Amino acid sequence: MKPNKSIPFDTSLLDVSINLRQLEEISKQISSRGQVSGQNEVIWALKALNLTDLTTLAGDDTESNVSRLCVRSANPFPPHILGSLEPQLRENLHTAAVCVYPSRVKDAYTTLCNLKKQDKIKIAAVATGFPSGQYSLETRLKEIYFAIESGASEIDIVINRQMALCQNWFGIYNEICEMRKVCSDRVHLKTILAIGELGTMENVYKASMVAMMAGADFIKTSTGKEAVNATIPVGLVMINAIKEFERTKCISVGLKPAGGVRTVREAITWMTLVKETLGMRWLRPEMFRFGASGLLDDIEKVVRKGLTGVEQSNGAISAY
Repeated sequence: MKPNKSIPFDTSLLDVSINLRQLEEISKQISSRGQVSGQNEVIWALKALNLTDLTTLAGDDTESNVSRLCVRSANPFPPHILGSLEPQLRENLHTAAVCVYPSRVKDAYTTLCNLKKQDKIKIAAVATGFPSGQYSLETRLKEIYFAIESGASEIDIVINRQMALCQNWFGIYNEICEMRKVCSDRVHLKTILAIGELGTMENVYKASMVAMMAGADFIKTSTGKEAVNATIPVGLVMINAIKEFERTKCISVGLKPAGGVRTVREAITWMTLVKETLGMRWLRPEMFRFGASGLLDDIEKVVRKGLTGVEQSNGAISAY
């Protein structure tokens, strides 16, 4: 899909009132419908795999651990687990992307090229002063440029929460527009709202709208570093913004929950939410992603048990 473009700022899209009680009730109903087991759980687990941005954003990231991340992204399961699957299906079992700091993008690019997976697995780079966003605009724009020149095909930016808390929505819009310009039509732009630091659900909705007007291809819940990250109620608010934006502007924008999605069951709940609100066309890597570092561990556990009857836990293997 082609990257989105910035559109004129429209204050009418920021008019919102959110009923928190109703929001919680709808979230509970959807969560209760997202429970599956057996082979269906395996199918959903493999779907979650293809929608995952496998992430490492640690202060001690090195060339070697980023390389290992890319190898695992490209080959997430030991070969013997997949013996019952068709070769074509096995070929497509990889994550949607790897997500790293700009300084580690070159390492990821080199590894994926060596694996001949650079055309199948995207490289996402967090940028613009991640996770705080408390840097000058000039510095943040240079960081985007550096990541792209190093081989990034997607940029995950963070908004300035201080502007959001002060209701300076036009200021946020202008900054994201500048970031969109650096990405141009070559690179997809994901905008991290850091919902745990926005104060209210109304601010989450408004930040979503502003990011989409400025040209975001995805809106993303969190950096994963806040006290509150991806939750179903917040996801529902962001989805309502996506739906209204598509209705009024005829532009489709993706969703990326990040932080706190660690199990296949949690991933299924999110996929159920998306399926029942946005529709199946959103359940593809071009429109929906999980930002996760630990989700793949549980995906492997579920797939291993479902396909072989053997579960690995704490280093031990048990047969069922």
